[in-house]
Amino acid sequence: IEMTNDMRARRSLMSSIGAFAAAFALGSRPAGAQTPAASTFAPARHPQDGWLDAIPGKHRVVLDVTSTLGVPEGVRFASNVFAANKNGYGLEEAEVAVVMILIHGATAFGYSDAIWAKHGPALAGFTGYTDPESTEPPRVNPFASAPRNALDGLAKRGVQFAVCDTASHGISRRLAGQGGDADAVYKEMVANMIPNSRLVPAGVVGVTRAQEYGYAVIHVG
Repeated sequence: IEMTNDMRARRSLMSSIGAFAAAFALGSRPAGAQTPAASTFAPARHPQDGWLDAIPGKHRVVLDVTSTLGVPEGVRFASNVFAANKNGYGLEEAEVAVVMILIHGATAFGYSDAIWAKHGPALAGFTGYTDPESTEPPRVNPFASAPRNALDGLAKRGVQFAVCDTASHGISRRLAGQGGDADAVYKEMVANMIPNSRLVPAGVVGVTRAQEYGYAVIHVG
């Protein structure tokens, strides 16, 4: 009888160990514990962001350009995106969706020569832009057309531009000066944007919305 009881005890112990191991392997939790629910979050869609989804392309890239120095770098990066996809993957430019968002110190370069012709000295002061070849204040958007880092050239290649509306209102107030008509300046600016461009409520929101639509972000300081 003693031998039988001993054997039963050993069998019970082995059964307990086996059950514990199986539970561990299956990721079982103690009684009462709850398994974390899988995330079901999906970002909301808004009509004003629909343009991001309408740009054709097998890959999506957004360049987050935040400074004066970042504008020519952004132009080069966009060109590199096109070239690398062509050389490395055989993709044509129309097969790659590229968006450049001009935010913060880069915002003023989202406006055409007409605005720079009228406000060039002030805009150069706001942005910290200096012409490496002249001491005269700019009378055209220095990055808009060839031979300098042409934004309009990128537009012809299909790049879309988004310009920060919050920063644009700030620029219009500074250009109008104390007692000036900032709303009139703002309307003039909006009527003279670079090709393929649109306003977004804030550049930072534009970047995050692009991410929600599957765009990979390249930050350009």
